[in-house]
Order: sequence, then structure tokens, then C-alpha cells
Amino acid sequence: MEEHKIIPEKLLKPYDPVETEPRIYAKWEESGLFNPEKAIEAGYTKPDAKPFTIILPPPNVTGVLHMGHAMMLAIEDIMIRYHRMKGDRTLWIPGTDHAAIATQSKVEKEISKKEGKSRHDLGREELLKRVNQFAQESHDTIISQVKAMGASCDWSREAFTLDEVRTKAVRTMFKKMYDDGLIYRGTRVVNWDPKGQTTIADDEIVYEERKAKLYTFKYGKDFPISISTTRPETKVGDVAVAVHPTDERYTEFVGKEYDMEFCGVPIHIKIIADESVEKEFGTGALGVTPAHSMIDADIARRHKLPSVQVINEYAKMTVGDERILGKKTTEAREVIVEWLRNEGLLESEAEVNQNISTAERTSGIIEPLPKLQWFIDVNKEFVLPYSLIDGIKSGDKTTLKEIMRRTVSAGQVKIIPEYFDKTYFHWIDGLQDWCISRQIWYGHRIPVWYKGEEIFVGTEAPTEEGWSQDEDTLDTWFSSGLWTFSTLGWPEKTKDLEIYHPTQVLETGYDILFFWIARMVLMTGYGLGTVPFEKVYLHGLVRDAKGQKMSKSLGNAMDPVDIASKYGADAGRMALLLGTAPGTDSKISEDKIKGQKHFANKLWNITRFILSNTSDMPHDAVLTEEDQALYEAWRTELRDITADIDGFKLHLASERLYQYIWTVLADKILEESKPLLLSEDMLVKSSRQKLLIELLRETLIALHPFMPFVTEAIWEALKNDTLLMVTPWPLSTP
Repeated sequence: MEEHKIIPEKLLKPYDPVETEPRIYAKWEESGLFNPEKAIEAGYTKPDAKPFTIILPPPNVTGVLHMGHAMMLAIEDIMIRYHRMKGDRTLWIPGTDHAAIATQSKVEKEISKKEGKSRHDLGREELLKRVNQFAQESHDTIISQVKAMGASCDWSREAFTLDEVRTKAVRTMFKKMYDDGLIYRGTRVVNWDPKGQTTIADDEIVYEERKAKLYTFKYGKDFPISISTTRPETKVGDVAVAVHPTDERYTEFVGKEYDMEFCGVPIHIKIIADESVEKEFGTGALGVTPAHSMIDADIARRHKLPSVQVINEYAKMTVGDERILGKKTTEAREVIVEWLRNEGLLESEAEVNQNISTAERTSGIIEPLPKLQWFIDVNKEFVLPYSLIDGIKSGDKTTLKEIMRRTVSAGQVKIIPEYFDKTYFHWIDGLQDWCISRQIWYGHRIPVWYKGEEIFVGTEAPTEEGWSQDEDTLDTWFSSGLWTFSTLGWPEKTKDLEIYHPTQVLETGYDILFFWIARMVLMTGYGLGTVPFEKVYLHGLVRDAKGQKMSKSLGNAMDPVDIASKYGADAGRMALLLGTAPGTDSKISEDKIKGQKHFANKLWNITRFILSNTSDMPHDAVLTEEDQALYEAWRTELRDITADIDGFKLHLASERLYQYIWTVLADKILEESKPLLLSEDMLVKSSRQKLLIELLRETLIALHPFMPFVTEAIWEALKNDTLLMVTPWPLSTP
């Protein structure tokens, strides 16, 4: 038991998080103990301690953090602080993501609004100068916000997806995959944003429910089958009608071919049988438009059908006579529907709700188009030169898709909560080749150079003259897919990579399970022959008190830094965690946060009461049998809290701590202690004093990962020689 000191003056005043939190964070930073090597030098961590590593999911340099980021930071910081206190070699690497499309789009909008200019008016060099300036300013804001939330990251290792080290990693990986035949340039149907004039990833699509018309019609009077579509304008590019092989309504027509003129455009339609067709949906017959649908393109490949492009990059028609040629798709649709009516081919039209694909950054309606782009082949076999993936030995042939599947099915990567496994595998099963090129200027420029018919792929530009680099940039997910090992120095064989990889946990939102997590599994399995992380902890969306998604348009968005300046970051962190299991959405309100501010004040007051009543505790105080039982009851609770943290049940651990401190320690034990502390029986009095001091000490340690600022401030006020953040956890854990 530590010797008690006189109560500090600051504890006589109410707790002030606004004054305390920045000062405490500066003290942590000054100590250098966020760096595991410094912790080893200082003797707080053993040199042979097992590593515990988290790489921070990098926030986009497009603005400020939101409550989802606050949830992420709180959860990761709890894990990091807990493992640091356990004595593990604990590393949390921070960083930011250049978020190519999002960042360039934001800057372009500002330039257009203020100067009335486009990126083409400025030129590539000037635009990139403006984007880099914006990204740096945004970065500085984000880093200050991360610190305000109490995140105990090792800032000496901070990374940026577009910095020099990460650029080398990106180029090295691109060349390696190209040399292995896994990256190719080809024409495939992609998500095209006519407004932004670039391909976009699936995750950059926002689905908006809108009213649409479903038209049922025949191509011509002599055509035997009716089809249904909401986009009649694309039917001038149809090459087939697909039906299910077992659909008896259409069996007699399979294999037949028809030539017709559809609104002035000659079309050749073949009736084919394909098992992908749902015979219960609509008429059970699908008009196949290979150039303007990814699904139809797959059908066309299976049946060796031609692809006819009828819409261009500006969403305008490229075929037909004066009625539709050059018109926007929406205008051409009206013309074709009117033609169907006049020809007596339109059988019905019904209003339906439809999910329209729009670009997240520009709001442009996505147009599936065949484009010459760079792709990663996820189904091509290659020889894996490593033997670190379960079930795939060195020298075995495998595919990128198999690597993604095998690592999770074999348990090398465990997803928490595990019911997301099913969602993960479903996505892997339907995975298509990954389009990695983007028609924007900000980002990692594709490391490919051309000279006539020659092509050069390398980590550096060719030294001879006459070569020109590919104009496109890489999908942001390509660089962030390398994040767990590029942040540790890959492709160099660094000591960090040797010690800290694979990482122990990736914590992120469930909404990017496919777009980021699966791609990190792909890149790490291919590039290093191992997994990027052992566990994936998925948190849900943070919603308002009514369960609505937070957004500026609804006026219900909360700024975590505003919350911290009003109630303290500790209060915001605890409010986000309480009652929120992994993978589930949570509700947050100012009342809930205010309640946790009261909890921080309660802890402050508990400390003041205990110190006020234990100044005369003798050094040789021993616990009575009754007090020993109370202490053992706390230790049982602490064991459950420890088990909850180890089991990633942080919501249960935080609830146990809250209930014990408020209900048991404050309401029960302190109230029962008041007469005992006035007792003339020195054995009873000193025993209770010793119990209170020990309970205060250990609850502060246990609560520290959850509410680091107020606990460190109290620990400091107790005049402890060691920072609370490196004080050993009260229980030894396996």
C-alpha cells in the first residue's frame, strides 16, 4: 500500500476538463511513452514483451472528424492503453488518407465557386498545388482533433498514403502484380461518373431511392417475347434476350435470332438460356445490353455475344437518327417510349421505386460504360512463394480471391462480431476484377510509361527521353490496401515490419468491410504471404437520439471536438461506448454525454472524500475480514472487466466500471464508511481507510483506458511518480 499524501489543492475545486485535457495530453506527448521503444528504454516494457499493434484507419484529408471517427478513436485507444498497461510492446501508428476523388472534388468545387474555373483551366500542376495545400491544412486540423480525443498514438511514426515511403510501396506493389500477370489493361464495363468524368469504386456510389417507370414491351411486332426495363434508351444496344433454361414459356425460342429496327436503330437479337435469369421476376426475360450493364457483360462473355456501345462518357446517345442521336439518355428515353406507344409495342408501364446509383462526390448518375482501364485479376492463378497462409503451401497455385477467402475461413483473420463472416464470404463469391484506374489528377499516378508501342512499368521513370507517363491515378483503396505494412516501412525489410506485423487488431466501421478490409487481406496475402491483422473489430454507425443517421442536412450532426470542449473528451468517449456492442449502431445525445460528465465529476468527488478521510491512515494498516471480502468482491469484478476487454466486449467492461464506481463504491461503500471513519476502534478505521485507498487506486487504473484524462489528472494529483498510462494493470493476464 502506498503512503498517503496530503490532499492537493486542485482537488478542492470542481473538475475542469477544458483546462485539464490539453495539459495532460501535452504531458503524455512530452514523456515520449507513446513510442514502444521509449517505453522499453524507460523500463516500463520488457524488450522481449509480445507486440500489440494497431494501425489507425486513416481519416480522409477532406475536412474534420465526425462522431464515427470519435467512436473509432475511443475503441482503439482503450485497446492500446490496456495493452500498454499490461506491459505489451504496444504500437499505434497514426496517419491520414489522401482520399483522391473526395479531396480533388472538394477543391475543384471551391475553385469553380470562387473563380469560375475548371481543373483544365488551371492545368495539372496548379491544381495539384491547390489540392496539396488544402490537404495539408485539413491534415493539421484532423491531427489536432485526434489528439483532443486522447488518442495515444506514436506520432513519431505518422504516415500519409501519398508520402514518399507509401508512394514507393504503391509502385513496388503495382510492378510486382504487373510482372505476375495480375494487373492488366483492358476494356470492361465500369462505374462511370459523367459529371466527374472518371471511373469510381463501388463504395463511392450512393444509392438514392427515386420513382421510376417500369416499361414492358416487345422490340417489334414479330418478336415473340416481352421484356421489362426502366431504361428503354439502352435497348438500342441490346444483342440478346436471356431466359432461364427451365422456363417452359420460352424453351421453343432458345437459339433463334431476329433482326429488327428499334426506333430507327437496326438490332440483332439472339434468344439465349442462362441460369442467372430469375424467371419469376418481371416477364422472366432479360434484354441483354453488354456495353451498359456489368451483369449483362458477364452474360455476353459466357455466350460469346458482341458488345454494342450506344451511350458516351457524357451520358449522351451515340446511335440513331435525329430523334435520339446526341440527346441525353433521359431525353432519348421519352422519345423511345413514345415510339413504342405509336407502334403498339408498349404493353404496360408501372411506377416503381428504384435505387439509382449516384456518385458520392458529384451526385452525377452513374452510367455503366465499357472503358479501357487498369484492372487487378482476382481469379487468375499464380504461384505463391510463401507458406504462411493456412492451406496454401509455398509453390502452390492460388488466386487472390482464394487468399481472401482462405485467411478468414481458416481463422487466421477473425471478424468480430463473427456473423459478418457470412457477409464477407458472400461478397468474395461475387467479386469481379478490380478496376484500379481513375481519371483524376490527385493521387498515385499509375507507374506506367509509354513510347509508341513500347510500355515500361517501374518504381521510377525510365531514364531515356521520349517516354510519357499514364495520365490516370490509382484507386485510393490500392494504397490503403497496403496500409498495415507500408506504415511499417515495406518494401524495405525494416525492424518495425519484423516486430509489429501482422498487427493484432484492425478496428473500423462495418460499412467498409469489403472495400478496405478485404483488399488489405488481398494485398497482404499476395505481397507478404501472411495476414494484415489477426482480428477485425467492427463498430456500427453513430446515430442521433432518435436513431437517425447524422448529417449536416438534418442538422443533427455532432462535432466530437465541440463535445470535448463542452463536456470533456472523456465524457464523449464513455457515452459512445456504453451500451454499444460490436457491429451494432449506437445512439448518442447531449444528455447521454452530459451524464458521463457527471460521472467524471463523481470520480473527482470520490477522490476528494477518500483523501480527506485517510490522511491519518497508519502505515501498518491491515484489512478486517469484512473489508477483505469487499476488496475481493472488487477483484472479482476486475477479473470480469479484464475478461471483457480481452474478449472485445468493451461495452460490458465500461458498464461494469460505471456501475461499480457509481453504485457500489460511491453509493454503498462510501456511505457505509462514514461512521467507520469516525470510529474510535483504530483497527476498524484504519482497515476501511486502507480499503478505500486501494479501491481508489485500482479503479483509477481500470478506468484509465476508458476515461484517460480525468484518471490521469487524479493520479497526478495523488503525487504518483509514474504516469498512470504506464502503471501496470492490477491483474496479471495470460
